[in-house]
Amino acid sequence: MKQLPFNIDLSGKTAIVTGGGGVLCSGFAKTIAACGAKVAILDLKEEAAKKVADEIVADGGIAMGIATNVLSKESLVAARELILKEYGSIDILINGAGGNNPKGTTTKEYLFPEDLSDVKEDITTFFDLDPDGISFVFNLNFIGTLLPTQVFAREMAKAQAPVIINVSSMNSFRPLTKIPAYSAAKAAVSNFTMWLAVHFSKIGIRVNAIAPGFFATAQNHALLFNEDGSLTPRSNKIISHTPMGRFGVPEDLDGTLLWLLSDKASGFVNGVVVPVDGGFAAYSGV
Repeated sequence: MKQLPFNIDLSGKTAIVTGGGGVLCSGFAKTIAACGAKVAILDLKEEAAKKVADEIVADGGIAMGIATNVLSKESLVAARELILKEYGSIDILINGAGGNNPKGTTTKEYLFPEDLSDVKEDITTFFDLDPDGISFVFNLNFIGTLLPTQVFAREMAKAQAPVIINVSSMNSFRPLTKIPAYSAAKAAVSNFTMWLAVHFSKIGIRVNAIAPGFFATAQNHALLFNEDGSLTPRSNKIISHTPMGRFGVPEDLDGTLLWLLSDKASGFVNGVVVPVDGGFAAYSGV
């Protein structure tokens, strides 16, 4: 069973983790399962979802993996009905599905005068960004948070001390260069978290978000590391601006996750976005 920084009792509760096949969200699923909850891992890739579920079950937990498209209400409703049939309730929702796309990314950090006149096939400027790519990134992160909340929260309102945790990003506080679509989408997730906390306050659902800083995952490995394992120039900039001098690892999120899930520990915490970034946002660079 996974080692936890501290334990909370989630026995008798059912948790849903979207994007649960990914590095960070699979960690969330395993942490929640280690506290006794039944966990439904939702991922676009069925194989990834079931792999995480199998690992949880092998460790003595209760879990199932479900292929689910967070941008399809029909897919989400089908998942909800299966979860209710198997587990009987929904108490926790982790909205972790998200990601970026090269079509919403610029090649350079800055736009230079020569970029306005010299059109190059291997250079994507702000003016070359694909609207479809930007829509994909925004929808995956924001609509992919809104739709699962619509589908699952009505059932959660029947539960005792239900909790929604969205996954935002430090991009929501200070946008990173080159990734305008992802930065804007995560800013929307943070804003939506605050809005939803107010909107759901009378039905007893607490809504908060975790904003991870720079974590090394399979998704961003090629951006952070060269083929020989050394840091890319962008990674060197990141580490030099992170006072703790390293990338985060999934376990660094466990304490914040458990605190936000515990009604005893954070029962009066609602509508906040908690940074977990090794001090990146606090450092001015001097």
